[in-house]
Amino acid sequence: MSEEKQQMHIHLSKENTAKYAFTPGSPERVKRIAEHLDNPKFIAQHREFTTYEGYLEGEKVLICSTGIGGPSAAIAMEELVKIGVDTFIRIGTCASTSTKVSKGDVVIPNGIVRMEGTGTHYLPIEFPAVPTYELVKHLESASYTKGFTPKIGVNITKDSFYTQTEPETKPVGYDLINRWNAYLKGGAESTSMESATLFTVAASLGVRVATVLVSATDVGTTNRTSGYPIDVEGRAIEVGVEGMRNVIKADKNSH
Repeated sequence: MSEEKQQMHIHLSKENTAKYAFTPGSPERVKRIAEHLDNPKFIAQHREFTTYEGYLEGEKVLICSTGIGGPSAAIAMEELVKIGVDTFIRIGTCASTSTKVSKGDVVIPNGIVRMEGTGTHYLPIEFPAVPTYELVKHLESASYTKGFTPKIGVNITKDSFYTQTEPETKPVGYDLINRWNAYLKGGAESTSMESATLFTVAASLGVRVATVLVSATDVGTTNRTSGYPIDVEGRAIEVGVEGMRNVIKADKNSH
């Protein structure tokens, strides 16, 4: 494969094309997702972007990590779309911001608070960060199939981990704390760092996207066990893979 044919950051080309992709944040999670697919194979690694391929229902599926936060997530989605991907499921972790979500719960966001900046380079802030409804329904069904009752609700995507966990130490802490409290009063149930960006970028590119997460904490805690995220992340992986299987089957039946 020549350098000219490769996408700049993910180092994939149209020779690697697939319609479907998982976009976890963690490069280490890519291999663990790939193990749930048929004929998994390592494809590329560059910067935070590690990619495997595998098959579900006979269809090739890519798994490409995005790293932490919106800018690199946007890059991964842009370049995957350029090689032909049009359906994305993010598999990740989140922290609880509500007593409705406990550690180990499967979380499927149906809307995201845009406490991030990358998405504003794609669509104005008043444009909502929402997933593709049909993908949410497939993930919901997959969750029940796997024995989990999903928590479907509003998530918060923020750009900085430590301004959430230590806002009082920051020069603009007063604003961060007030905004955060407003989100919680509005019913936001969890927080993570990529989904709003992915939803906004997907909307601007006309592709499908949804997210399935597992909560790594109970509300009010940031301490994670020594097993984090291994001890609970498998739930999100199981639901995400089953959800994508549902999507592929539905696509085949619609043709």
